Amino acid sequence: MTTFTIATRESRLALWQAEHVKALLQGMGHAVSLLGMTTQGDQILDRSLSKVGGKGLFVKELEVALEEGRADLAVHSLKDVPMELPPGFDLACVMEREDPRDAWVSNTYARLEDLPQGAIVGTSSLRRVALLRALRPDLKIEPLRGNLDTRLRKLDEGQYDGIVLAAAGLKRLGLVARIRSIFEPEQMLPAAGQGALGIEVRSDRADVGSVLVALAHQPTWLAVAAERAVSRVMGGSCSMPLAAHAVWVGDQLDIRAVWGDPDGKLALAKAQRSGAAANLDQALALGEAVARDLQQAVAANTAGRD
Repeated sequence: MTTFTIATRESRLALWQAEHVKALLQGMGHAVSLLGMTTQGDQILDRSLSKVGGKGLFVKELEVALEEGRADLAVHSLKDVPMELPPGFDLACVMEREDPRDAWVSNTYARLEDLPQGAIVGTSSLRRVALLRALRPDLKIEPLRGNLDTRLRKLDEGQYDGIVLAAAGLKRLGLVARIRSIFEPEQMLPAAGQGALGIEVRSDRADVGSVLVALAHQPTWLAVAAERAVSRVMGGSCSMPLAAHAVWVGDQLDIRAVWGDPDGKLALAKAQRSGAAANLDQALALGEAVARDLQQAVAANTAGRD
């Protein structure tokens, strides 16, 4: 039996995710404890992530705990993990994906289409802002920060007519009843890694990595690797309105990517490819090819405006 400590953020969703991994490791015969932490991303709620340092704000403190030996692994929502990890850290495991789609949550309107002109929708994701503007340019989109419970509370207080959240988080916390409708990827393409959990370890902890192999889901890992390759080539971060989503069609990986203009002044740029992704190298190459196609589409859109 091995004893592991899991570093985790202290939001209800993050703790659910850490408890999920804890239960699986305990089922394998290991002893597991949690190290709850509050990250900068949890503390800075009055500004968008793109203006205060990006996704790394959600993982930095957890990485320090790994580095100092206070924790052996960290569980993350993969869409919150920067595309490039710092030297000395590895993504050791990607688990089977929950629903990757976005959910529409409203106490009044069943669908985005039902909103009156000028209605207020809450989100702080530049990706969601760009895609919402493409769907409904007449809406007023306002910032929405905080953990999932905080966002729902702000909706219930009447600050918004509706908000957009990841379906995976609502489902994991037993809040499916809050979902009024689901955005299909054709309407709102998900973020790279959305719905998947990633486990980070120190690069020199092969002992931990060997245990986590049993929790990995290879089809999900290859799909999100392709998605994250798109973001990496595009320079993806919270400051980029970028979506990338891959699905398996037989033994082929079909990946789509969309770049949008949060101001709504440019048409959406899109790219799509299908190909073999039997291993990590093939998945990465496929994602990189889609990114190059998308860069050309973005350049064409920008040239068209000029």
